Amino acid sequence: MSQTPRQFKDAVYGQLGRIGKALSSPRRLELIDVLSQGERTVEELAGLTGQSLANTSHHLKILREARLVESTKRGLYVHCRLGGRDVGALWRSLRQLGEARLAEIEVLKRDFLADRGQLDRVDADELVRRVADGQALVLDVRPAEEFESSHLPGAQSMPLDELEQRIDELPRDQQIVAYCRGPYCVFAVEAVALLREKGFEAVRLEDGVAEWAARGLEVAR
Repeated sequence: MSQTPRQFKDAVYGQLGRIGKALSSPRRLELIDVLSQGERTVEELAGLTGQSLANTSHHLKILREARLVESTKRGLYVHCRLGGRDVGALWRSLRQLGEARLAEIEVLKRDFLADRGQLDRVDADELVRRVADGQALVLDVRPAEEFESSHLPGAQSMPLDELEQRIDELPRDQQIVAYCRGPYCVFAVEAVALLREKGFEAVRLEDGVAEWAARGLEVAR
C-alpha cells in the first residue's frame, strides 16, 4: 500500500524525532560529551556523570535506540562508545548553537569562572605559538584512560586526582596550560586553581581534544 505525502512526512519526521528525544535530557548530553573522549564502561560512565548505575543504563538504552551510542560486552562489562564521528560533530554543533542563541550559557560560564578568578584563558592558536617557543607546558588533567585514547601533541598526563601529589614534577619557569574535555569540563578549572595556589603561573585551555581536532590540528593517539 503506497503512502500519502502526509504519511511519508510524518514517518520521516517521526524518525528524526527519535534523535531529538534522545538529546532532550541533560544527563544524556553529558554522556555524549564524556564518550566523545573515548570508550567507557557503563560503570565508569555512572561514576563520571554522578549517576546511579540504573539511571546511566536507562539513558544509554535511549541513546542506543537512537543509534547515537553503540556498546559491546567484553567479559563482565559493557563498553560504550559514540555511534560515529558524526555524533561528536552533532554534539559540537548543538553546543555552538546553544551558546549562540542562549545568552544564559555564557552568563553561567562567566559567573562560574569569575568566582574562581579564571576569566583569563588561552586560545588554541596562542597555545601552539607558546608551546613551539618553549613558553608553556601543556597539562592533560583528564583520567589516564582518556589521555591514552587521544591527547594534544606534547601534552603531559597528570590526572586531577594525582596533581597535588605530583606537583613537584612540574617546572616553575614555564607557564602551565591545563586542558580537559572541553568548555564544560571543570577538571582544568580545578587544576588551575590548585596550581596558582602553589605558586605556578597557570591558565586554562577551553578546547579539549575534540575541539582541537575540529580545528584541523593534529591529535596524538
